[in-house]
Amino acid sequence: MSRQTHDARAFERRIGRLLIVVTYVAVALLLAGVSLMAIGGISPLDGGPTLDLGAVVADITTLSPAGFLWLGLLAVIATPISRVAAAAIGFARQGDRTMVLVAIGILTVIVLGVASALGR
Repeated sequence: MSRQTHDARAFERRIGRLLIVVTYVAVALLLAGVSLMAIGGISPLDGGPTLDLGAVVADITTLSPAGFLWLGLLAVIATPISRVAAAAIGFARQGDRTMVLVAIGILTVIVLGVASALGR
């Protein structure tokens, strides 16, 4: 096995482990939020709070379900995006310009999608 192949596999393993950890953290945050809703007698059918990034930390410190739910959802959303960004870095280290451009294209589509959603 060549050194480059070994490095690529090691990089993939590290990224895989990171994604597993982030997924578990996201599930734990969502579970905490749902549990706090149940304890507080809040029905999931009541609708939810709007996203206020400035309030997430305060909500978590006050054990408000909204903070845990939003942070968990943001972690779920960030997981595949971080995977594509990590892939771009890995491809750049390998010198694979075509795949770097593909990864950048995917990230551009994601950014444009988020921007168009926020612009409404």
